[in-house]
Amino acid sequence: MITYNRFELDNGLRVLVHEDTATPMAVVNIMYDVGARDENPAQTGFAHLFEHLMFGGSIHIPDYDEPLQRAGGENNAYTTNDLTNYYCQLPAQNLETAFWLESDRMLSLAFTKKSLDVQRKVVCEEFKENYINKPYGDVWHKLRHLAYTTHPYKWMTIGDELSHIENAKLDDVKNFFFRHYRPVNAILVVAGNVKTEEVKRLAEKWFGDIPMGEKYVRNLPQEPKQQQARRLEVEADVPLNALYKAWHMGSRLSKDYYAADLITEVLGGGASSRLHHSLVKQQKLFSNLECYHFGTMEPGLVAIEGKLVKGVKLEDAEKAVEVELNRIKSELVNDTELEKVKNKTESIIAFEDMSVMSRANSLAFYELTGDVELINEELGKYQAITTEDILAHSKEIFDENNSSTLYYNSKN
Repeated sequence: MITYNRFELDNGLRVLVHEDTATPMAVVNIMYDVGARDENPAQTGFAHLFEHLMFGGSIHIPDYDEPLQRAGGENNAYTTNDLTNYYCQLPAQNLETAFWLESDRMLSLAFTKKSLDVQRKVVCEEFKENYINKPYGDVWHKLRHLAYTTHPYKWMTIGDELSHIENAKLDDVKNFFFRHYRPVNAILVVAGNVKTEEVKRLAEKWFGDIPMGEKYVRNLPQEPKQQQARRLEVEADVPLNALYKAWHMGSRLSKDYYAADLITEVLGGGASSRLHHSLVKQQKLFSNLECYHFGTMEPGLVAIEGKLVKGVKLEDAEKAVEVELNRIKSELVNDTELEKVKNKTESIIAFEDMSVMSRANSLAFYELTGDVELINEELGKYQAITTEDILAHSKEIFDENNSSTLYYNSKN
C-alpha cells in the first residue's frame, strides 16, 4: 500500500506527496503530459529533443547540474510516446534546491541558438548511432510503420526522420515548450523524508506564480482495426536472420492490458517460458527469443522477436512460433502456469515499490492516467485474470489478420 497526499495549485499544477521517514533522501519528480504521440508528423522527435534541452539552462540558472550536484543530488529524465519525465534525488534537507531548479525551467528555458545547436547535434548523433548505424537499429522504425497506418505511435520517440531534428528551428522549439510545458499539463510528485505541509509551502512559493498555460486537449487520429496480415522483408548487413512479429493489443487502462502482460510472461518471460523452452532449448531454431508488449496509454503492441540459429530458414522459424501461438489460442493455460506468472508480476511490482524514486515515478504515472489510486489496485486486476481470460485474449490478439511480420535477412 503506497500512501500519498494530493493537492492542486491555482494554476492547475497537480502535486502528490509520499512521506517516507525511513530514508534521508527526497525525490522530486515532474511529469509532463506530452510525448512523441503529440508531435506534428512533419516535426517528430521534439518531445525527446526537449528532454535534452531542459538541461541546457533556464532564465535564472545557466547550469542545471552544477547547483544540484553541490546539494548532493543527481538527476535524469526519459521520454516515451506518452509522456516526458524529469526526476532528481537529493538529501531531504536540501529539498528546496530541487524546487528552485525545477520551477525555473518550467517558468522558461533559456532558449538560445547555441543551446539548440548543441542539443540537436547530441540527438542527431544518438539517432545515427542507435537507429541508422547499429545492426537491426531500424527494426522498430519499419515495424511501427507496418503495424500503424494512422495513429502517431507509428513513429519512434527519437523521431521519424533525422531531418526533422536537423531542421528544428528556435521558434518551433519555443512554441512546443509553451504549448506543453505548463503547470496545467504537469504533475509534481515529492517523495521521501518530507512533510506534506512543507511541500505545500514550497510548491506555492516556487510554482504558484508560474502562468497556468492552456490545458492540452489531446485529439489524436485513431488506428482503425487491422483487417489483414501485413508483411515486410528486408535485407541488411547483420550477422543473423531475425524474425519480428507484432499484434495490436488494448490500451493501458483496459482489461486487455493485464491479460496481455500475463500472456507475454507465459510465452516469453525467461528461460522456462514456452517460446524459450521449445524453440531455443529444445528445437534450437533461435539463439534468443523474446515476447513482450508496449503497454502504451492508447492501444499498443504485443511483440515477438528473435535471432535465428545460422542455417535455419525464416519460414521454418515462423511456423514454429505459430505452433506455440496456436497452442495458447486453443488450450487453457494450466492454473499452476498462470499462478507462476502472477507471482512473478507481484514480485516485480513489490521490487519496484522498494525504491522511493520508483514510487515517485509511479505516483506521477498513475495520476497521469486519471486514476492515481490504481497504484494500489493494480495487483488485484492481475489476480482477477483467469485462465479463460488468457485463452479469450490470446485468440483476439494473435488473430492472423491482426499481425505484422518483418523478415530481417542477413546478407552474409
